[in-house]
Amino acid sequence: MDFDIPQDLQDYLGVLDDFIEKEIKPLQEQDDNNRFFDHRREDARTDWDRDGLPNAEWEALLQEAKRRADAAGHLRYPFPKEYGGRDGTNLGMAVIREHLASKGLGLHCDLQNEHAIVGNNVGLLLMLEYGTDEQKEEWVEKLATGKRGFAFGITEPNHGSDATHMETTAVRDGDEWIINGEKTWNTGMHSAAYDLIFARTSGKAGDGDGITCFLTPTDAPGFKIEEFLWTFNMPTDHAHVSFKDIRVPNSAIFGGEGKGLQVVQHFFNENRIRQAASSLGAAQYCINESVKYAQERKPFGKPLSTNQGIQFPLVELQTQAEMLRALIHKTAWAMDKYGAFSVSDKVSMCNYFANRLCCEAADRAMQVHGGMGYSRYKPFEHIYRHHRRYRITEGAEEIQMRRVAGYMFGYMKQQAPKGVSA
Repeated sequence: MDFDIPQDLQDYLGVLDDFIEKEIKPLQEQDDNNRFFDHRREDARTDWDRDGLPNAEWEALLQEAKRRADAAGHLRYPFPKEYGGRDGTNLGMAVIREHLASKGLGLHCDLQNEHAIVGNNVGLLLMLEYGTDEQKEEWVEKLATGKRGFAFGITEPNHGSDATHMETTAVRDGDEWIINGEKTWNTGMHSAAYDLIFARTSGKAGDGDGITCFLTPTDAPGFKIEEFLWTFNMPTDHAHVSFKDIRVPNSAIFGGEGKGLQVVQHFFNENRIRQAASSLGAAQYCINESVKYAQERKPFGKPLSTNQGIQFPLVELQTQAEMLRALIHKTAWAMDKYGAFSVSDKVSMCNYFANRLCCEAADRAMQVHGGMGYSRYKPFEHIYRHHRRYRITEGAEEIQMRRVAGYMFGYMKQQAPKGVSA
């Protein structure tokens, strides 16, 4: 049993740090780009006149950072070498994402929209895993460079956690399929050329099989963005969309007819362990900043850090962070060794606990920092608002706890989640 981070991975963290200092920080500091990260961040990032969508200048800056990271060989780290990647591992991604998030807000890593110099391009991962040869030919390079992307249409107005009860349907008509229904919280719709629409094509509500996903052009006749939904965290790119007799060819099927739920579960499984690592990193940043401030701030003539009322809550958070880090590393290692779905219960444990921990750490950081902590001159309110989302999206913490309970009490017989071929 060896708990050391592999030496090559430790060395790579140093390479990333050097790249950030030489390439990313200077970009952040030029042309007042810091307005996207300091107290002006929400206003600078948001186009208030266009339904609260991300500002074009903000997204252009993120794209330039990604371009530089790709040119330096970092952006595609988790992908196979044949696609320009480094054959990165789940453990590697977990360690890297925690490392980047623990540095705080910056152009190197801004979790509000999953931006990082080491990309979390789950769309590309899904394409490599489930795309046909023709789809890969058309999509892989465009996904890798960010020149084209697809949104993810699973949640519906009346169905969230009960996704297998979806009301969106697709019916075959010769060599085509006709899609009808609606989706909500369809993230990335402001710029997506395609939407990965999940629809029931056979079976009944609740069945794992019989759900098919379709790569659907967003300019297809019958495809309509009803509205963009404003949230606790701004800007927004979450749309409510409707489908009226949309026709797509059979070649639009992604992952096999009736096998779409496996695509969903794969997306969630990969994203949950990475999100857990990012939440841990952000939590550690909040803890570190609180410890630093408590040693500097001297009310009543002595440092805040001398008070047990300050110490003990931070001790609790640090203890939880250390235990969580060990579980994340173990879980990511097991995914690499035994397969992505081999430890689904542990993935759920890591994710729900990490997201909750991050919210608690951000809240405690606000309290330790007092009035400044509550202000936008510190990043804690921003961190809280973003990570509060993850206690609901991509599997609410109650759903993930239910999954863990299923394995503990024997209600779930297979290790892989529903709809996944074990």
